[in-house]
Amino acid sequence: MMLGKMTKSLATLAVASLFFAGAALAEPIVIKFSHVVAVDTPKGLAADFFKKRAEELTKGQVKVEVYPNSQLYKDKEEMEALQLGAVQMLAPSLAKFGPLGVKEFELFDLPYIFNDYNALHAVTKGDVGRQLFAKLEPKGIKGLAYWDNGFKSFSANTPIKTPEDLKGKKLRIQSSKVLEAQMKALKAIPQTMAFSEVYQALQTGVVDGTENPVSNFYTQKMHEVQKYMAISDHGYLGYAVIVNKQFWDALPAELRSQLETAMAEATDYANKIAKEKNDQDLESVRKTGKTEVTVLSAAERAEFKKVLVPVHKEMESRIGKDILEATYKATGFTK
Repeated sequence: MMLGKMTKSLATLAVASLFFAGAALAEPIVIKFSHVVAVDTPKGLAADFFKKRAEELTKGQVKVEVYPNSQLYKDKEEMEALQLGAVQMLAPSLAKFGPLGVKEFELFDLPYIFNDYNALHAVTKGDVGRQLFAKLEPKGIKGLAYWDNGFKSFSANTPIKTPEDLKGKKLRIQSSKVLEAQMKALKAIPQTMAFSEVYQALQTGVVDGTENPVSNFYTQKMHEVQKYMAISDHGYLGYAVIVNKQFWDALPAELRSQLETAMAEATDYANKIAKEKNDQDLESVRKTGKTEVTVLSAAERAEFKKVLVPVHKEMESRIGKDILEATYKATGFTK
């Protein structure tokens, strides 16, 4: 069924390309923007912001249709859908590019690679971020922007204060060799699954716990099925806003420029609200009384860091020594 949808969309893309070469369109150009999280998350809010500004700046010549919460495609399907032209725009998590063959993006999955947002933005707004986007183009994908969500915390149904507390637990991860290595360093059992399946997996005990920024944890109601959360800030979760390169290159130059302006504004908005939203949702989790939240002390965090930072060396050959060293230089990382 998915292949059928994609075939139709390929035909639509080809027809649209012919129109783009001509004068102004009678009908607006449609951008289908698909993502897998709730509307009331940093990514969901930023996607809606982009829609609003894109339609305003192009004076209705472009219509953006946003499909949140895996309405069109799940994690495992959406990248293929983009490459085939079934959707024009995605904002997948940065872990999604490893399975596509661009494993350098798993840099962002390394535990404790970024001490704070300033260190992170030195990479996403700098040379490393641009180099990574360039690696997508041979895949028919163009990177437009990096959007923040936030730093991840561990959750489970037993207290989490030390790395030992996660030993033997089945923890959900995205598809990422770095995240697999991270969980194995903790002596936990990594379980790869789509984001849309996590709540039920936690509810039924298929997995024991997970790692998420608080905004994802709260908006997916994971607090209903997880008794404990440790604010560990051990890893980063962010997104790359990407488009089908053929579609993007076929747009009239003026429209493309207007969309780039809309995306720049949406990126500023996304990154401004990311921390605010996570802080608000942390308070919301606490108020439910269903999940006990613990902020790890500096000493406890140091114990996690001691166990997890060796993953950097383990994954160096996969990510690339040059990319890793450039990141260390940009961020001032110290072990």
